[in-house]
Amino acid sequence: MSPMAAILFTVLVAATLFVTYWAGRRNRSVESHLVADGHISAGRNGVAIAGDFISASSFLGTTGAVALVGFNGYYLGINLAVCYVMALLIVAEPLRNLGQFTLGDVLATRFPGGQVRASIAICSIVLSLLYMVAQFVGAALLIVLLFDIPYVLAAILIGVLTSIYTAFGGMLGTTYIQILKTGLLLACCIVILIFVLSRYGFNPLTVMQEAARQTDNGAILPKRTTTTAAIDSFSLVFGVIIGTLGLPHVMIRFLTVKNSEDARNSAVTAIWIFVAFVLAVPTMAYGAQLILGREAIAKASPGGNLAMPQLAEAVGGDAFLSVVSAVAFAVILASLSGLVIATSGAVAHDVYGKLIKKGDVDPAKQFTVARLSTVGAAVVALLLALIFQKQNVAFLATLAIAVAGSANLPGMLLTIYWRKATAQGLTVGMYAGLVTAVAMIFLSPVVLGDDAIVPLSSPGIISIPVGFLAAVIVSLVTQPRGQDKTDADHVYDRMRLQAVTGYGAATERAAH
Repeated sequence: MSPMAAILFTVLVAATLFVTYWAGRRNRSVESHLVADGHISAGRNGVAIAGDFISASSFLGTTGAVALVGFNGYYLGINLAVCYVMALLIVAEPLRNLGQFTLGDVLATRFPGGQVRASIAICSIVLSLLYMVAQFVGAALLIVLLFDIPYVLAAILIGVLTSIYTAFGGMLGTTYIQILKTGLLLACCIVILIFVLSRYGFNPLTVMQEAARQTDNGAILPKRTTTTAAIDSFSLVFGVIIGTLGLPHVMIRFLTVKNSEDARNSAVTAIWIFVAFVLAVPTMAYGAQLILGREAIAKASPGGNLAMPQLAEAVGGDAFLSVVSAVAFAVILASLSGLVIATSGAVAHDVYGKLIKKGDVDPAKQFTVARLSTVGAAVVALLLALIFQKQNVAFLATLAIAVAGSANLPGMLLTIYWRKATAQGLTVGMYAGLVTAVAMIFLSPVVLGDDAIVPLSSPGIISIPVGFLAAVIVSLVTQPRGQDKTDADHVYDRMRLQAVTGYGAATERAAH
């Protein structure tokens, strides 16, 4: 990288560190650290939500997958708008009305004992770490490309920066960094689109037609595959659409706004940004395929994760490569910070504050625990990133999302919408979904290659139903009777009133 490009990269990273410093002066409590005191506006929150996904998993992973394998890779990103329509309709408003800091607060509104809170806290920590791996891999590859340093050293650098962003800036810093980087990344996409389209008469259909001609329609037609491969593809799509609703680092963003109306509007803003980005993906990806060639893309990264930086260099030179890579790297760091905050919230608020201290906790000590847990989360994610270095980052993200749908989602939806759900049922269901999803991943071709025991690479089609089914069966077996049933029905009715109208939310938050 040229000295000028290095300067551009350094300036962009320094700008994010300045935002962290600014936010750090306002990050003085658990409330500000985890949910920015609930003072983020709907528009800003929606942009930040969009930034959580338009990062390594989409800008790098999805575009690379389309460039390498054709239309089938599009399934990795097109689900974003769909899953947020579901978030808008199903969970955005109830989450804001029921929660304070974590998903554990939402479940505790109906099941105040530690059993359910502990279950969703553990599941949230595990899946957040898995999701962090995808971001770590994408960011490390960018650093390797730009500075030609060892992958391990690049990953360590990312861990250090992530810890700084999160420990000092908290949710407020992460949100504003995400807003800044999302705007810059979308601007980079526009520039790339203009460069690509200028070579093909400013007609995106011409780009697709040329890609189809050079690949004998292989780039635009869904590939005909075996039955197992088709089931695996469906499992991936199903897991992404359903599982996103269980991602803690995304769902807690609905707790950073003032009220349920802002929560809904946040989802609407994010959906529009997703739609605009997803419509641009085919042109960018096929442009990379035509201009660079599949062999060059695969040579730089077997998973295709560097297709966009390579394309940026081809159409705009070293300086534009630096800008695109720096922005993508910065967005990844912001996404990592959101994941770390979700993890530290589960540790500091649920595990330490509610389970260990039983609610009798010194706020200053809890704040310290939250900051220390950020470092621990970054270290664990770093170690996992060394193992999954060569996997496509979009695919790694979908695995974490499948775990979210298998573990967290049964607990959340059944708590909010099913009267007969019990604490025992939700606990068993969440652990059953978590264990099934993780076991299938480690027994799949993703980890074992040709020696895989489970033929499916994505576990969602099996692990998500397992989580729901286990929760339903155990709940039916452990139904309360007599006065206990009357009390349980009263709690459910009160919770539903609060979820729909917000009535009693202030009292509930004070209790949390």
